Amino acid sequence: MRTEAVMGKRKFDDEQITIILKEHQAGVTVADVCHKHGISEPTFYRWQSLQFGNVGLEAKRVRALEEENQKLKKLLAEAMLSAATLSEMLAKTSKGRN
Repeated sequence: MRTEAVMGKRKFDDEQITIILKEHQAGVTVADVCHKHGISEPTFYRWQSLQFGNVGLEAKRVRALEEENQKLKKLLAEAMLSAATLSEMLAKTSKGRN
């Protein structure tokens, strides 16, 4: 029994998979990439579909972060305006007492 074939043990990490997929994007055929790295074509295409799926998830995450950033900027602007208004009012009231 080969120990490398145990379920759950990965031969390649995410960074290595990305490098392998980029080789194909650079113009190397799928067959050549698979032969070079000792993987099957179905594995290559599964990695490719997962990689593109992650791009969609990443885009959603970025959009959500951008929306949250806009809300926080608005809250900061409102808080700064409120602080400036309070400072002006305090300055006027302290001048009136002198």
